Amino acid sequence: MPRYVEPLFRPPSEAHSLIFQITIGCSQRQCAFCGMYKGKDFRLRPVGEILEEIQEIPLPYRSRVQRVFLADGDALVYPFDGLVTILDSLATTLPGLTRVASYASPRSLTTKDAGQLALLREKRLSMLYLGLESGDDATLKAINKGYTADEIAELATMARDAGMKLSVTAILGLAGRARSLEHARATAEWVNRVNPEYFSLLTLFHRHNEEFVSSLDRCSQGELMLEAREVLLNLHPRQTILRSNHVSNFLNLAGSYPEDRERLIADLDRAIDRARSIPGFFDTVPCYSEEYY
Repeated sequence: MPRYVEPLFRPPSEAHSLIFQITIGCSQRQCAFCGMYKGKDFRLRPVGEILEEIQEIPLPYRSRVQRVFLADGDALVYPFDGLVTILDSLATTLPGLTRVASYASPRSLTTKDAGQLALLREKRLSMLYLGLESGDDATLKAINKGYTADEIAELATMARDAGMKLSVTAILGLAGRARSLEHARATAEWVNRVNPEYFSLLTLFHRHNEEFVSSLDRCSQGELMLEAREVLLNLHPRQTILRSNHVSNFLNLAGSYPEDRERLIADLDRAIDRARSIPGFFDTVPCYSEEYY
């Protein structure tokens, strides 16, 4: 069975997936806001080790596995031939396998061309979790993302054209108070352009990113709610499922676009009115943090 190098992260929707850690850490470690893999040096695990772990899955369990998640931070960066070998082994070993997913970064998407992505899709790698963070180029530069919003959109569109589904995340509060609304509008416009199947909002929090967080004039809880409202007001994708159910969020939103757009805005407006009525809540800067990892 898999032998993990902690910490191990996965998206909320992969809670019931079998996880194989084919990379350690993240190849795009320079992002100033992100502390997920700061304690790990990036490396690729050998194909042979992964194949051994796949073969160690107990026979009675194999038919029960429907989904697999490939970790760590951007497993799509794994060399194409090795990734094909891993996917073939998973398909052979797990007869009930319906979907393989992984995190993807803009950098990892540059390592595959359209034809390679299409072949990976045929081999059940059908879901990519992509951290956009912001559609605002000034914010992307400030966090040292390494790519512009247009460049990320082009890479994301290539993956979509290859038949892959995308779950894209953006981060409330990432631009601080200075560019809060610009960040919100540009992020919504990016989603409108790319139309990912899923779009999730997280909230900036402390996790091995103290230098970046301390450089911001941070948004209060009320300002974050207004930032989220600006996203919703400018969001007009053809079809996207919206979520804000990450542990960092103090307000959960859930709905499908375009049918739930007005209801989501109304829900948020009611939450804002409620927040204004609670003494001190609106102007308090959220303090959620994760110290262990």
